[in-house]
Amino acid sequence: MNLGYLLDVAKEWFLSLGKEYGVNPIVFGSIYLGAIPFFTLSVAWLIRNLRRRQSPVLPALCALFCFVSAYLYLLIGGKNVPAWVYFIVAGMVGFGIYTTIRKVKAGIKQGGRT
Repeated sequence: MNLGYLLDVAKEWFLSLGKEYGVNPIVFGSIYLGAIPFFTLSVAWLIRNLRRRQSPVLPALCALFCFVSAYLYLLIGGKNVPAWVYFIVAGMVGFGIYTTIRKVKAGIKQGGRT
């Protein structure tokens, strides 16, 4: 099979999801990728606050918001979103919380290096 053909099919499928669910896939992808550095900074801030015995609430909320921002766009701005998508998003949020907690604990043990 031709790689160019596969890329075209994947692109067409990806863009069709936007029409089906009423969201712009480019905006979704931009939010998703754009939130990554802010999520990383929030986790570093969270680790720093925990090491200094300061309140972790604000950096934890920032990290959580950055993690779910693209999915919030989908859930709030989307239409005809199937129920299974909500379960997948909830599972991803749960997994993200779990991995973030592990990363924070590891960062605290390593002296704040993530």
